[in-house]
Amino acid sequence: MATLGELERAVMEQLWAANSALSVREVHQALGSERELAYTTVMTVLDRLAKKDVVSRERVGRAWMYRPTSTREAMVAEVMHSALGEQEVDRSAALMAFVDRVSPDEMALLREALGQVEERHSPRRD
Repeated sequence: MATLGELERAVMEQLWAANSALSVREVHQALGSERELAYTTVMTVLDRLAKKDVVSRERVGRAWMYRPTSTREAMVAEVMHSALGEQEVDRSAALMAFVDRVSPDEMALLREALGQVEERHSPRRD
């Protein structure tokens, strides 16, 4: 999954914040308070996100309704995993550079997450 552009991220933020699928008009109105955008621009962005499988869409009457195909957190994890999977990347060096930049609170979260993953993947001894 490729990273998203600024406008794509803004559209996704609206979709993630919603409790249900949104129409182009609803996304356009929500973004209107932040920036001047043509309705057709929002429609094009949502169409491109659907083609990238970042959103799903369903026809309801005459309108398309859009919803994210994954959570924000799952998408971030996929982008990170994809970046680490590139052949030219030294995974160890990239992970070290990432960990070197995290705050103490984020480090504690990483330790907790690693512990949970290790617990799930370790053989059970009964």
